[in-house]
Amino acid sequence: MIKNQVFSCFVFYAVLLVIKMYVIAIITGQVRLRKKAFANPEDALRHGGLQYHRADPDVERCNRAHINDLENILPFLFLGAIYSLTGPSLSVARIHFLVFFMGRVLHSIAYLLALQAPTRSLAYSVAQIPCVSMAVQILMSVAAYA
Repeated sequence: MIKNQVFSCFVFYAVLLVIKMYVIAIITGQVRLRKKAFANPEDALRHGGLQYHRADPDVERCNRAHINDLENILPFLFLGAIYSLTGPSLSVARIHFLVFFMGRVLHSIAYLLALQAPTRSLAYSVAQIPCVSMAVQILMSVAAYA
């Protein structure tokens, strides 16, 4: 499969997206430590006491960015992998993967930095376009077998 150029291109962007998700998780942990806002009592006890078992708006923002990644990147991983196997043009596939990747990076930046609306919504919408396109193309490829 790695000899399939489209699949290899997909794998490149998929791994970058997974790394991006790990970075968001690390940022969340660092904000949690800096703000002393722990979700679990045992963590709060370790870092100063139960008074730090609390919510914090900055930590919650990081959590929402991470959850949004899970809700959007996981479907992309499925769609992109299947789409890669349908025989699309490498240049068209690369555009799909790059647009999704850039949209998700901008979305995370907009989320974490609380950029002015509608930056985050636009980034989200732009990233959905290649997903819808891939889904439609996959369905067209397999419709004869349904």
